[in-house]
Amino acid sequence: MSLIGTEVLPFKAQAFQKGKFLEVTEANFKGQWSVVCFYPADFTFVCPTELEDLQNQYATLKELGVEVYSVSTDTHFTHKAWHSSSEAISKVEYIMIGDPSHVISRNFDVLIEAEGLADRGTFIIDPDGVIQAVEITAGGIGRDASALINKIKAAQYVRNNPGEVCPAKWQEGGKTLKPSLDLVGKI
Repeated sequence: MSLIGTEVLPFKAQAFQKGKFLEVTEANFKGQWSVVCFYPADFTFVCPTELEDLQNQYATLKELGVEVYSVSTDTHFTHKAWHSSSEAISKVEYIMIGDPSHVISRNFDVLIEAEGLADRGTFIIDPDGVIQAVEITAGGIGRDASALINKIKAAQYVRNNPGEVCPAKWQEGGKTLKPSLDLVGKI
């Protein structure tokens, strides 16, 4: 079943951010745009490159009114240890959620049950807590955070401009479409 258009299911988890532990629930995703980025595990190989890349885009995401949450099935203690020992992860300023119970990974349908790890999943969530975009890749395929920026801008544009849609390769300020009977077969 697709998660597009569904509200984030309830959860409560511990997280690490900027030297502190904090509690995060689905309520954190309401009132702002959110990106939830699942990855398999701390202290691995592709994961730190992705999380560092996401950090490199964090200021731009914040300018767009987006908060970022990374999630793995590790604990918040493991996130703290990784943050303290990895040059790439030490740069991370966004919230790193621990999901050792697998509740969040199951809620987002990214849990690899046999391994107890999460797939690489990226979710764009609107201010109502509704999932607007999903991307899931295989474990060996890293994501590009810069591609996320245009998807968020498109999601925000569509939300703020009912009746308009963003075509392929849409860039902010670019031409949009207004679906109608007159457009059928003419694109």
